[in-house]
Amino acid sequence: MNKDQVKGRVEETKGKIKEVAGNLLDNEDLEAEGNVQKHTGKVQSSFGDLKDKVKKAVDD
Repeated sequence: MNKDQVKGRVEETKGKIKEVAGNLLDNEDLEAEGNVQKHTGKVQSSFGDLKDKVKKAVDD
């Protein structure tokens, strides 16, 4: 796992927690912030996955 994969998955998790907390507390701003953070984390982890695939392809 590379740095982008780890950071992305951490951000995804933090975003999901904020999203659920916002939903439970009926706080639309917190829920929206969590949703954005979750999706940002997904993008970053996907970028890390792509970097990993490229590195493996170059190594082979």
